[in-house]
Amino acid sequence: MQTLNELLAAAAAEKNTVLTGAQRNAALMAMADALEAHMDDILAANRLDMEHARGTCSTVMLDRLALSADRIRSMAKGVRDVAALPDPVGRVLKTNVLPNGLVVEKKAAPMGVVAIIYESRPNVTSDAAALAVKSGNVCVLRSGHQALGSAAAIVAALRDGLTRAGLSPDRVLLVEDPSRAAAQALMTATGKVDLLIPRGGAGLIRTCVENATVPCIETGTGICHIYVDDSADIEKALNIIENAKTSRPSVCNAEEVLLVHKDIAPVFLPKLYDRLVTDRAAAGKQAVEFRVDEAAGRIIPGTPASDVDFDTEFLDYILAVGIVDSVEEAIAHIGAHSTHHSDAILTQNDAHAQAFTDRVDSAAVYVNASTRFTDGGEFGLGCEMGISTQKLHARGPMGLEELTTYKYIVRGDGHTR
Repeated sequence: MQTLNELLAAAAAEKNTVLTGAQRNAALMAMADALEAHMDDILAANRLDMEHARGTCSTVMLDRLALSADRIRSMAKGVRDVAALPDPVGRVLKTNVLPNGLVVEKKAAPMGVVAIIYESRPNVTSDAAALAVKSGNVCVLRSGHQALGSAAAIVAALRDGLTRAGLSPDRVLLVEDPSRAAAQALMTATGKVDLLIPRGGAGLIRTCVENATVPCIETGTGICHIYVDDSADIEKALNIIENAKTSRPSVCNAEEVLLVHKDIAPVFLPKLYDRLVTDRAAAGKQAVEFRVDEAAGRIIPGTPASDVDFDTEFLDYILAVGIVDSVEEAIAHIGAHSTHHSDAILTQNDAHAQAFTDRVDSAAVYVNASTRFTDGGEFGLGCEMGISTQKLHARGPMGLEELTTYKYIVRGDGHTR
């Protein structure tokens, strides 16, 4: 096992190797092929991770950790999708010819060494590697301990693909030390890491943001809201909320809070209870637990909401439900409780939709659609490095553009100042 210093030394050496777009695309295609070729090894490693994780985490978290042949094929497809995207490196963003004849060119360039600290989602390993390679960067991956065996098998496959493409495998590096000390050392590797991206729960993100001395992007804890306006189409709203809450509750773009206008609540909430509780239980699926405020509790059964329920990323089959008097109250509630990830309004009132999109300060704001679309693949980015909830440099799903910086190329002819 290489030490972190050895990994960072390899990364520093490799980041100075400039690859053409054709080389990077060929590498990505070979990496995708290698994922499928190494499928048996990856699945075997994942089975061990799953065995060790059972009994220590929830069912939905086990689903995040689990791999299957279909999921690995999907990972490979994601890598190929990234290869098909336009080259982000070397794009001329702006050219300005000054009165003195100097030509000033603003040009996209790789970040350099991009470190990603993430938790138990093995697919992040291939997504991050693909985006880093395509954007001309070197990536240093640090997986959570529960997924470390899976991550090591995936990285072995990706490095084999790079080698088969005639490139150094050190474009993709894995920190195999799962200790907090190793993570802390990565966060403070000033001068060796050009960008740090944490991807995981609130604790991981807070730790990185508070302790990193290298540039760090705050990614998304997702307390995602859906507001059902008084004019909402009830059937569409039921479908959207069922998707946003139950399609994959363990991810950051899943709905955690439902706000309902008081005028539609007496009709809407019983229908939603039937859909998410009664019908799911009858079908043998896990029912959603409602954490209800006082007004909602007078309409449907549920656990009385505590002070923290409207500020919690449950990542589970739990939904906080509140009643509001107006779209203005919904916007104010979201402003007070949102993590600025993804929030939605379901309405047929154009003025209310406009007010919501103008005033809700989140990375993705939806009208009549599920928050589950906040995803790099869904947004046409191939896949994503994470979802940024900050405003500087990157916001929302981070794709290739967010993994590049720029520099100025200035051309003269003996100019002096």
